[in-house]
Amino acid sequence: MSDTPAPTERKRVWVTPPNVALCAEADIADPGSRGFVLQIGEAFFHGFVVRKDGQVAGYVDRCPHQGFPLAIDLDQYLIPDGSLILCGWHGAVFEPLSGACVGGPCAGARLTPWPVEARDGLIRTA
Repeated sequence: MSDTPAPTERKRVWVTPPNVALCAEADIADPGSRGFVLQIGEAFFHGFVVRKDGQVAGYVDRCPHQGFPLAIDLDQYLIPDGSLILCGWHGAVFEPLSGACVGGPCAGARLTPWPVEARDGLIRTA
């Protein structure tokens, strides 16, 4: 029996305040993606940003199929050619700019949008 206390689950939030600078637009390849964890008070928000065709889109990092984060490897949300977002756990695939699931166990569902924008060379929450 260990004297180490069991870990407690961190509180989660599903929205972020506007105008939080996340990174330089150039920090994410086109096409590319990057995950973010923001501490808001005592809770944490998990999201990711996709950059494709000069546009950015943000999503809550939670698959609609079973609620798991999508990426198995850090920042690896897209398939190798950058054309789709992949849930690495169960193989669901999503359109990068709309979040629509186009294949896999949650076909017809959508990722939860996270409002972000590219402005003045920075990606920020909107």
